[in-house]
Amino acid sequence: MAAQEEPQSQESICNTPLSTAEVYKINFIFPNGDKYDGDCTRTSSGIFERNGIGIHTTPNGIVYTGSWKDDKMNGFGRLEHFSGAVYEGHFKDNMFHGLGTYTFPNGAKYSGNFNENRVEGEGQYTDIQGLEWCGNFHFTAAPGLKLKLHM
Repeated sequence: MAAQEEPQSQESICNTPLSTAEVYKINFIFPNGDKYDGDCTRTSSGIFERNGIGIHTTPNGIVYTGSWKDDKMNGFGRLEHFSGAVYEGHFKDNMFHGLGTYTFPNGAKYSGNFNENRVEGEGQYTDIQGLEWCGNFHFTAAPGLKLKLHM
């Protein structure tokens, strides 16, 4: 990767000693036109991997801002889609995983647990009329949801 390099310690970026590798600030344009601006470390074979905090942008307008580990979205981040959909929460190996909020292009939103890109477990769905539904979600099914009443 041809990139601007400014070494920093891993501890100063993440406040946790994850490794002894030097962290570089880079700006990189991929062959497909994607852009990355953020932290990288160099592997033992000399290849740069995204590790730390960075912003990845695609030519069609998808933007990820957040944590990277082992060249994948890992940790907390925000993914904005050109459709207007937004996910903000935890990622694991490029997937929504853990607690997060997904806002649909129409304004409806789900907040709760995700498991490998699927809603799974306790959560809350707010529809476009502003009604809030709470309960357990299992991918495309949500039996027994309860309407949350505000009095």
